[in-house]
Amino acid sequence: MKQTLPTSLALLALLSFAVPPLLLSAQAIPNGQGASVIAPGAVVEKLAGDFSFTEGPASDNKGNVYFTDQPNDRILKWSLDGKLTTFLQPAGRSNGLIFDTKGNLLACADEKNELWSIAPNGKVTVLLKDFKGKLLNGPNDMWLRPNGGLYFTDPYYKRPYWKGRGEPEQPGQYVYYVTPDRKTVTPVATDLKQPNGVIGTPDGKILYVADIGDNKTYAYDIQRDGTLTNKRLFCELGSDGMTIDSAGNVYLTGRGVIVFDKTGKQVEVISVPEPWTANVCFGGAKKDTLFITASKGLYAVKMKTRGVGSQ
Repeated sequence: MKQTLPTSLALLALLSFAVPPLLLSAQAIPNGQGASVIAPGAVVEKLAGDFSFTEGPASDNKGNVYFTDQPNDRILKWSLDGKLTTFLQPAGRSNGLIFDTKGNLLACADEKNELWSIAPNGKVTVLLKDFKGKLLNGPNDMWLRPNGGLYFTDPYYKRPYWKGRGEPEQPGQYVYYVTPDRKTVTPVATDLKQPNGVIGTPDGKILYVADIGDNKTYAYDIQRDGTLTNKRLFCELGSDGMTIDSAGNVYLTGRGVIVFDKTGKQVEVISVPEPWTANVCFGGAKKDTLFITASKGLYAVKMKTRGVGSQ
């Protein structure tokens, strides 16, 4: 079954944190093209609710999951024992999150269009505040390469909390690569309409980028210096957030969670009872639980596969 995501819905979701009601029920819907990736008997469960708009889940090395409630400017933590706490508030209107190997939480801090590193004690270090002296559009999602290099997407969505900001200062909506020493920033994909979700393979060889503005996801080969080559269409579906599992399946979001195998064939649709599914990550003690940030809720479902990183 071909899934389509109208560009207007994607933009509405990210600009106003609302989309039309979801049409599917809260269950996994295999499409008949292969075995389910969900654990036998598992169902999507709501862990917490009453948020304004959830985003950017990432798990630490123990499996605790951190996520953002962007309109309320906070990062929350869902612990392995099922407790929900606030990790940081205010949080720079953080969106996408990922942990580095030292346990710092890297964040796309959208309030001032920056990249942050947040220490376990909550201390913030600004990693990147502009590109060539001009404001970034709005870092949205990121992926950490095994060698420490960082990829991030920089789409432009005008935010109501921006103060005194005019038109975009960058010439386009690009994907950037930041070297492991954080000293060099390079645009590595400049021909996309509106890049959003991004994820890479654990061996650091392939990068997936969702062009939500064109409703497509592409795969690239990653070169030693971080540049990208051999752009190819992975699937005809855009995405807000993304993750990948130990079998190489790629998880896209929007209207529920849509799972594709490494060849780009759709293998499953996981429905979520919310208007918009923003992002996903694997967490839990064994990294075999898929955590889903969807509109006003945090959801989870047990999987057959495991996550392979922070996201």
